Amino acid sequence: FWVFFGFWSQAHSELLIEITKGSADALPIAVVPFTNRASGTLGADVSAIIDANLTRSGDFKTLPTRRMLSLPDSSSDVHFRDWRMLGQSFVLVGQVSSDASGRRFHVQYELMDVYNQKRVVGELISSSTTAMRKLAHRISDKIYEAITGVKGAFSTKIAYITLEAGDNGKGNYRLQLADSDGQRSQTLFRSDQPLLSPSWSNDATRLAYVSFETGRPAIYIQNIKTGKRKKITGFRGLNSSPMWSPDDKKLLMTLSKDGNAELYSFHIGSSSLDRLTNHYGIDTEASWSRDGQKVVFTSDRSGSPQIYLMDLIDRRPQRITFKGRYNSRPRFSYDGTKVYFVHKSTGDYHIASMNADGTDQFILTDTPLDESPSVSPNGRMIIYATKRRGKGVLGVVAVDGDAKYFLPSSYGEVREPAWSPYLN
Repeated sequence: FWVFFGFWSQAHSELLIEITKGSADALPIAVVPFTNRASGTLGADVSAIIDANLTRSGDFKTLPTRRMLSLPDSSSDVHFRDWRMLGQSFVLVGQVSSDASGRRFHVQYELMDVYNQKRVVGELISSSTTAMRKLAHRISDKIYEAITGVKGAFSTKIAYITLEAGDNGKGNYRLQLADSDGQRSQTLFRSDQPLLSPSWSNDATRLAYVSFETGRPAIYIQNIKTGKRKKITGFRGLNSSPMWSPDDKKLLMTLSKDGNAELYSFHIGSSSLDRLTNHYGIDTEASWSRDGQKVVFTSDRSGSPQIYLMDLIDRRPQRITFKGRYNSRPRFSYDGTKVYFVHKSTGDYHIASMNADGTDQFILTDTPLDESPSVSPNGRMIIYATKRRGKGVLGVVAVDGDAKYFLPSSYGEVREPAWSPYLN
């Protein structure tokens, strides 16, 4: 086998965006193209990135530039009557300038409330040409929060696994990292053996994942910045489904070292194990609640894969799914009130939602082979793996099911997504 350590930057975007459904309740907003007064070459079109971010969130419907009656770049040039005629609730205007060297750029933006005729938010931000996309995501976050009251998640990252056919007849597996819009992809690790289940630490500095590079499964932790890796477990049998505790001191995981697949808590500092379940059924795919007091997991102890909730004090699992013969891969919402999971009822696998006690279950997706849900840190979107036109892609759906888009790879299959926490 062969493996690769460290970063491998892509010269192009690995993931593309295909928006298939927007929300019927999306707020109309006009993102006016920012005026370019810079002397140097811009690293990215800031206003275009902001427009794309707001559109794919599902919470906003942006106005095409061709329909705009004017292209103001400051609040003093905004004629509210024109934008009311166009049915817009908000208008974003701005301009880009640079210092004399053309290497440092300054972005001035202002968000205007059309009906109240006032400025909502605005600031002047400086950036190097290489950080213009990052700056655009930051502005998008500010705008999103100013209007919705919910923190934006455009500046976050996604981790995922890609698979291509290798020259030696084996697969080419890569652990990838990209911006939340699929841009600026990087390879953190690659191997001709399977990679599975990436999981973010809550400080967003490390990833835990499963690698078969030695010929059998083992759990590794990798520092994202340095690329340094450490093998955490490599017991006989299963070593799978790592998930960080809220304080990043422990990992939930599934091990079968004692003969049966059980849930364990692994203390990273001491390398000690605490066995959480003890049953002849298979217990796996566990997820921690944000307060660290409960876990949800998949078990076939009732005869088919179902979801169980367990308090870590009494450790008495309670089954919470009863619809369908297959329910798996549960993930808590960030506020702990919801659980998102894979559900099969009529032959297809879909991403579904329910209250944490198992009530009010409903299906969010309509693609046929959906798996591996992961929740955005603001709790508004879920990224998952699915099939589209016969190819493995990533899908994103709003937690209310109203907005959907896909992130197909420009090459190979893509699977096992994990949405990062907020970045420091």
